Amino acid sequence: MEEVITKTELPLKLFSRGKVRDTYELDGGNLLMVASDRLSAFDVVFSEGIPYKGKILSGLSLFWFEKLKGVVENHLISTEMPSGLPSYLKGRSMIVKRAAPIKLECVVRGYLAGSGLKEYNSSGTVCGVKLPSGLKNSSKLPSPIFTPSTKADVGHDINVNDEEGRRIVGDATYDEVKSLSLKIYSTAADYARTRGIILADTKFEFGLYNGKIILIDEVLTPDSSRYWPSDLYKEGQNQPSYDKQFVRDYLESTGWDKKPPAPNLPQEVIVKTSEKYVEAYEKLTGKSFER
Repeated sequence: MEEVITKTELPLKLFSRGKVRDTYELDGGNLLMVASDRLSAFDVVFSEGIPYKGKILSGLSLFWFEKLKGVVENHLISTEMPSGLPSYLKGRSMIVKRAAPIKLECVVRGYLAGSGLKEYNSSGTVCGVKLPSGLKNSSKLPSPIFTPSTKADVGHDINVNDEEGRRIVGDATYDEVKSLSLKIYSTAADYARTRGIILADTKFEFGLYNGKIILIDEVLTPDSSRYWPSDLYKEGQNQPSYDKQFVRDYLESTGWDKKPPAPNLPQEVIVKTSEKYVEAYEKLTGKSFER
């Protein structure tokens, strides 16, 4: 098993260090985005990394960028690394356009799960969107819904309703990212279904580049999406998943208060999580993941 990369230190100017990605400035105004193996759950970063995670996040994003290029433009320029940088960057890095991020996490839900289920059970709504009565855990929604949240650099994102989302980014931008998000979700969910996978929900990030809204960061990875095996789907219960839900379920069982510092993860949880990421990559792309 290769070395787990939880932090990078490159001879470049650091642009930002997120929960998972380290981004550096390049000559010419572009950025080098590196996906580490860091794990974030409940918006807390863990000291242990997940083997292969960064490469899978990058590989799946590249796969989806290519598949979606007829739907939305993205920030990818190249996967060829500048000379003189460490070899471990290969497969986990991309050179991208330096777009100005739009300050919304663009969440689309096709099924009732997670925080959406909790809100629905108490109010019959999800982020202010009224839903029919009688829905259960993991129910398919009548149609996908757009439920944005604030984009927090630190701590928790906060769900916002339609009115608040418009106030944050303006009507025109809001309408465009909503339309794009629903189109991308529909295209991806239709494809995933052909691979035996349900795309329950996902989140997108967009940026402005040369006056145009483009897709940035990662897209449709197990970090940003809830993927379920369709052959095991059963309404009314939690679903087995290819995403971080396995870690979340373990953490829920420990009594942890979801505040830093994060508890240590058992080796079996780390290995199982890595396996789930690999399985997601292989099922979605139809290719073997090169370890």
